[in-house]
Amino acid sequence: MKLIINGNEKEFNGDKTLLEVLKELSLEGKVMAAAVNMEIVKQDAWDKCRLNDGDKLELLDFVGGG
Repeated sequence: MKLIINGNEKEFNGDKTLLEVLKELSLEGKVMAAAVNMEIVKQDAWDKCRLNDGDKLELLDFVGGG
């Protein structure tokens, strides 16, 4: 399965949920917001959000500044 993550194409084996992809990329706990095909997915639904070949993910981390 191919996914576009923050503009970069990545390939994964088999069907995945959003949470499984984050774990595979070692991003679990680092991502604060996620959108799949421009639709925001709430954190408590990441384990239920099934991804499809060609989906576009935007993963955001909030950084404080001053």
